[in-house]
Amino acid sequence: MNRMVIKRTNSDNPDFQILASELEADLKIRDGEDYALYGQLNKISWLSQVIVVYEQNEVAGCGAFRHFDTSTQEIKRMFVRPAFRGQGVATRILKELENWCFELGFRHCILETGKNQPEAIEFYKKNGYVKISNYGQYMDSEYSVCFKKAL
Repeated sequence: MNRMVIKRTNSDNPDFQILASELEADLKIRDGEDYALYGQLNKISWLSQVIVVYEQNEVAGCGAFRHFDTSTQEIKRMFVRPAFRGQGVATRILKELENWCFELGFRHCILETGKNQPEAIEFYKKNGYVKISNYGQYMDSEYSVCFKKAL
């Protein structure tokens, strides 16, 4: 029987730290020279709302969010290990993050992904996110694609 366990935690969680490192390694390959610019924006030590998903007791994926403004949280560090992709893990992570944001009284989620991650762009569109103008530190980036969703 397939059993997915979803754990709410924070960035001190060792499984999250391992997944975040795997995500960074993947982004370094995808982004090449541009990684130096974005790698510095991917710090995880300040994330207090983190999801780690386990599939049959194996660490499968993660996601997090951080405060953006009074009504909005920013989705961060979405990652699913390759062996678990295509099984709905990312959707479960995203839905859990959105539910947690809503429980805390927030009504919107925003996020940034890169043009070198076409599967992520399609994933967010499929899950109801709408492309918006780049925000914050991504405002002048030609490599960023930003999205927003009402909860």
